[in-house]
Amino acid sequence: MPKRIFVSDCEGPISKNDNAFELAEHFIPNGDKLFSLISKYDDVLVDIFRREGYTAGGTLKLVLPFFKALGVTDKQMREFSEKNIVLIADTKNSLHNIMKSTQAFIVSTSYEHYIRALCNATEFPFQNTYCTRLQLDKYTILEQEKKKLREIAEEIATMPMITIPSEAKTLSDFSVKDQQTIKRLDQIFWIEIPKMKCGELLSEVKTIGGPQKAESIKDAISKLNLSPSDVMYVGDSITDVEAFQLVRENGGLSVSFNGNSYAVKNAEVVVLSESSIITAILADAFINHGKAAVIKIVKEWSREALKQSIVNPSLIDQLLRLYPEELPKVQIPQAANMEIIVKESSEFRKKVRGQAIGRLG
Repeated sequence: MPKRIFVSDCEGPISKNDNAFELAEHFIPNGDKLFSLISKYDDVLVDIFRREGYTAGGTLKLVLPFFKALGVTDKQMREFSEKNIVLIADTKNSLHNIMKSTQAFIVSTSYEHYIRALCNATEFPFQNTYCTRLQLDKYTILEQEKKKLREIAEEIATMPMITIPSEAKTLSDFSVKDQQTIKRLDQIFWIEIPKMKCGELLSEVKTIGGPQKAESIKDAISKLNLSPSDVMYVGDSITDVEAFQLVRENGGLSVSFNGNSYAVKNAEVVVLSESSIITAILADAFINHGKAAVIKIVKEWSREALKQSIVNPSLIDQLLRLYPEELPKVQIPQAANMEIIVKESSEFRKKVRGQAIGRLG
């Protein structure tokens, strides 16, 4: 039995994709705009309104009726996912290094079509993954619903993007224009679509985001007779907040990898890197020597300190060869530097994953 384990989100720390966004962009007219607006609405429901029964990552459920209206099938989702995987550099090698030392798990909001494809691409065991299970083909959609949903999709795609005020707590804190958008989306997703036959997608599909990610970690460690203090968790977005909190509050290690503001503000270590070799180095230190060893390495982060560290020398050699001049940034966020790190990480995230995906919550 391992003494400590590695758990990671998928999109962000392992791959550059946002598979659901890419599926929407490919199969739905103006799907990039539709998905981006629904994603921002998702942030509003989770972070501002804290809607009961709704969890981060619900965007993946809310877009499903539109996929169904456009005739998207499970086969198409699988084939698209297989053809469009883009891994963070050195991911396959990093995962293999980690799995030599301990059990590794992926906990992702992504559809299982994508996670299966990613596991095939990286030779990662699918049985060690938690993701959004979906059989789109089993759901029925009526002909009149297809027409109506296509009209709604077109309407959403033309709505102005919501801006979340920094101190927003209620609907009245938003601009009048954004209040109208939010109210209309409320009507679409919680009144109109639930009345449709395909509305079963919204009630039956369970996305793995927010609290479900924390529960997935609990399930994994219960099978191994471990505790959250034995977990290193890597994430990058709002869907990872509860997982970060579970691990951090119980003595484990929480790491933001090219994270947005939600991730940075809830992580103990912040990584800005185009290569996952950093993840392998931090994991090696955590698995073999514990959290204190990781914090020491991060505080002393430099070429000379890494050469003298307790980390596997071959991993250090790989890092130094990849970055012969300036090392990727690895920092410990504190109140004094939080806003600077949030800005740096958010911008770097867009650089690595592209502006459209990097802006998503």
